Amino acid sequence: MRTTVGIIGAGPAGLLLARLLHRAGIESVVLEARDRAYVEQRQRAGVLEQGTVDVLRAAGAGARMDREGLRHDGIELRFDRRRHRVDFPGLTGGRSVMVYAQTEVCKDLIALQLAGGGPLLFGAEAVAVEDVDTPSPRIRFRHQGREDVLECDYVAGCDGFWGVSRPTLPAGVGQVFERTYPFGWLGILADVPPSHDELVYARHERGFALLSMRTPAVSRLYLQVPEGTKAEEWSDEEIWRELELRFETADGWTLRRGPVTQKSVTPMRSYVHEPMRYGRLFLAGDAAHIVPPTGAKGLNLAVGDVVVLARALAHEKETGSAELLDAYSATCLRRVWQAERFSYDMTTLLHRAPDATAFEDRLQLARLERIISSRAAETDLAEAYTGFPLA
Repeated sequence: MRTTVGIIGAGPAGLLLARLLHRAGIESVVLEARDRAYVEQRQRAGVLEQGTVDVLRAAGAGARMDREGLRHDGIELRFDRRRHRVDFPGLTGGRSVMVYAQTEVCKDLIALQLAGGGPLLFGAEAVAVEDVDTPSPRIRFRHQGREDVLECDYVAGCDGFWGVSRPTLPAGVGQVFERTYPFGWLGILADVPPSHDELVYARHERGFALLSMRTPAVSRLYLQVPEGTKAEEWSDEEIWRELELRFETADGWTLRRGPVTQKSVTPMRSYVHEPMRYGRLFLAGDAAHIVPPTGAKGLNLAVGDVVVLARALAHEKETGSAELLDAYSATCLRRVWQAERFSYDMTTLLHRAPDATAFEDRLQLARLERIISSRAAETDLAEAYTGFPLA
């Protein structure tokens, strides 16, 4: 089997890259280790930046998102039992975000790919990436009980943190920057309409809490919990009681309860691998970087990566110049590090570290007071939340 771009991974990064390449007249093959049902059901991010929304629309993948997604023009910061709304359009010149689950993005892109794009192989596990430092890289993969080889001009590693792509880089080629946090998020899905029409980020002395949603009838809520916590250690009643404590306000706001349908714990880490390219292998999304979910940046960073890569490949096809391909890593990393910075800022602003001192607690409150009292500080948050430029 041969193609121009071999794409490993059918998450949003790999699927969107295939779509963008198809529209640019560039052949690709997508290899996905899991089956279609798994890809379309795995729960991940749900907040799309303005730039991500614009890219999906331009790629022809925005129709259902525009019908069913929930446009949000702000978020609420909550601390000391007080509430403050951050008005995105008013602070950013009209930008907003869209609540639309990653599962739905993947469903839309899969349907488009199968209807008219290049080959998309489910159950095709990439086992090795070879010869990426030559003009003819190869991907060895298993599919339908046998081993096969995909020969290509370029390889896009969109296979996540645990995939085969990044370990392909020789030892000593890259540098890793990372931080782990001593807490995680206990997340639930509940069959109950959201208790607020926008996301609520709550800083509380007992720990952080987030009110989010998947649809007008399904709530997504999170609690900060100690590192290593198991979801089954918390009963539904304990979760709802703790959420009520952390979201409490002085104006009598109440949290709606409902049946919990899913419960899981997400660890918190920051991770960047530099560079994001080696030879003809290009890393994108979680294969190259991880952010704590506080800033809602993971999926959006992956979109930014593949937009840059698709433009670079189209430029090479049209002009014969590899200039943009050579700049891929540096171009992406500028945006990646701004997202890492914002995600770190949001995490340290709202979460209480296990060993936090009274001094550090006061600094958190001072930072929050600065945001709600300074238009410049509030604008900085709004601009970062709604998204950094894609290139």
